[in-house]
This record gives sequence, structure tokens and C-alpha cells, in this order.
Amino acid sequence: MKKIILFLAITVLVYSCSGVKKTQEALNSGNYLNAINTSILRLTENKTKKSNQEYILMLEEAFQKNSERELNHIKFLEKDDNEATYEGIYKGYVNLKNIQERIKPLLPLKLIEEARDAEFVFNDYDEDIIDYKADLSEYLYDHAEHLLTNATSKLDYQKAYNDFVYLNEINPGFEDSKEKMEQALQKGIYFVKVEMINNSQQIIPARLSESLLNFNTYGLDNQWIKYHTNHLSNIAYDYGMKLSIENILISPEQISDRQIIKEKEIVDGYEYVKDRRGNTVVDSLGNKMKIEIFKTVRCDFREFNQNKATRIDGLAIFTDMVSNQQIDSYPLSTEFIFEHFYGQADGDERALDDNEKQLIRVQALPFPTNEQMVYDAGEQLKANIKDIIYRQRF
Repeated sequence: MKKIILFLAITVLVYSCSGVKKTQEALNSGNYLNAINTSILRLTENKTKKSNQEYILMLEEAFQKNSERELNHIKFLEKDDNEATYEGIYKGYVNLKNIQERIKPLLPLKLIEEARDAEFVFNDYDEDIIDYKADLSEYLYDHAEHLLTNATSKLDYQKAYNDFVYLNEINPGFEDSKEKMEQALQKGIYFVKVEMINNSQQIIPARLSESLLNFNTYGLDNQWIKYHTNHLSNIAYDYGMKLSIENILISPEQISDRQIIKEKEIVDGYEYVKDRRGNTVVDSLGNKMKIEIFKTVRCDFREFNQNKATRIDGLAIFTDMVSNQQIDSYPLSTEFIFEHFYGQADGDERALDDNEKQLIRVQALPFPTNEQMVYDAGEQLKANIKDIIYRQRF
């Protein structure tokens, strides 16, 4: 028990030393936020723990150095007098305030050996945050509105939308930003017109057509690309996606078989051991001794294999609806195989192995219809189509 306690104590000590060392390394290398975060986490767990004294010292130093570096960077950005720097300045002040707010609940932090409380110089950044939030909001709004008004591509609308989203995160409801954000969203969407063409000599089951064109089942989640299988007259489609079924091959129904003669030597009873005088031999415990009687059994086993296969080949063709030019083409291919095994036996079934015994208890099945085979193959085709949709870039 003492050894276990000693081992646990050593483990905790090593873990603690390792944490202190890594935090000190972060502090020494200028990764002040890492040192701050680790120290706050340790002190939140137990700020009075003796082994956490070093975290108080590191937090004190990291806070002072991080604040100094961040404020120097903010002053540098302010000298630039460029609207594009507003975001960096705003985020800098917000980060400084957030760190202070995380440290405040821990105070006071007592340094026992130095007989003092750790010192943290807190500043009021509220006014700076408010001022630069206003400046940044104006900048974001003007920039996004310019993109929205002068967009030359869907990408411009998407950039405008992202600016409006960020604006509403830092300053909800700024002017009419929500309405313009919705405008940018609608104008930034690529609309894709989807249709299916059957160039094969086979009839495609109606439920397969419905399944392939039901894009709700593909698990697509793209804000900027919408696939329409039901085409709307009021939509100017950007791209077309044509699912062209070129070939549907269905093999004949086939039943193959193989016949095997199975023989096995099995135990077919026992007989008592007798000596030369015809007396039954007993063992040391007085039990009659007996030996197994072996017998060779035979069975004619016939294994049947029902087989039918379907293959679908096609193309997924993407077209630019504005220029009416094909931009991409992907092959579509899938195969579905129906296969069923069963068996028949004539003779002593004890000669069969376990798998053969299972097969003779299985009956032949009706072959699936051609329509069902095509549908089953088409269901597998959906995975192929889904992969193509994820790979396609407009």
C-alpha cells in the first residue's frame, strides 16, 4: 500500500513539474496567451495549492508582457490611420479586456514566499472598444455594401454576406445590415438545374428516378449551392447537372451447381473389451472397458448457386448555363449482384461438414425481377453521385 501511495505521489509530482516546465517554456518563447490560459486553468482548480505558486508568478509575468505587447501593436496600427486596421485594433482591445475579466475572479492571488499579492494592472478598455466597434461597423457596412452594389460575381456577394454576418456578430442590428445580409445571401447562391436522361434501351423504374433525383436524401449541406430537380421559372440557373444513363445491362438468371461425394469415418457405437477367454476387461476402478466402433458413411452433396447481375453506366455532365458550355464530366458506374446458395443431399448427412449441413436447410429463392435489380443497382449509384457532387467546384 505504501508503495502505491509513493508511486501516485511521484506521478503527480512529475505531472505537475511537466506542466510548470511547459508553461515556463511558453512564457520564455513569447507565447504569452498559452502561459496565461494554462495558469488560469491551474489556479481555477485550486489557487491556494502550494504547488500552484509558480503558476501565480507566471500568470503575473505573462499578463504584464502580453498587455505591453498588445498595446504596442495597437499603437502601431493606430499610427497607420487605415480603416483596414480597425478590426485588428478592436479585437486587440477585446482580447485585453477578456483576459482581465478571467483573472479578476481569482484575485487575490497570494505569493507566500514573497509575502505579497500578485500585481495586475487593469485598464478600462470599454471606451476604446465602443469607439472602434463603431468605426469597424461603419467600415464593414460600407465595404459590404460596396461589394453588394458593385458585385461582378457570386463570390463578391458571398464576401459581402460574410462581412454583414461578422458585423451583426459584433454590432447586432446595425442600420439595415440584416436586410442587406439576406440580399447578399440570395444573390450569392449558385443554382444548379438537375435533370436525368435515359439513353439506355431499358426502362428505368419510376421509383428509381424519384430516388436519384431526391437530393434531400444526399445529405448535402452547402449554403451557396442549391440543386433543383423541380425547376422554377423565376430562377436564372447558373449551372446544369445532367445525369445521363447510358447503359443498363442485366444478365440472364443462372443456376450453376456442383456435385461432391462426401465420405467420413464416424463413431457408430461401442463394444466392450474382452480378453482371450471372452471375459469383459475392467479398468483399475472396476469399470468395464469399451472401445469405439467406426463406420464409413457416404452422402452425395449438390451445391446450387443462383446468380443474376445488373450494371448501370452513365455520365454526370455539368454545364455553364450562361455560356452553354460543358465544364465537367464524370463517369457513373455501379453493379448489383444477386447471389444465393442452397444445397441438396442424398445419403447419410453425417458425412457433411457444418456449412454443407446449413446449405441443405436453405431453399431456392425466386429471382428478383429486372425492375428490382435495376432499382437496387440505382440505389448504389446514389453514393457515386453524392461523391461527384462533393468533388464538383463551380
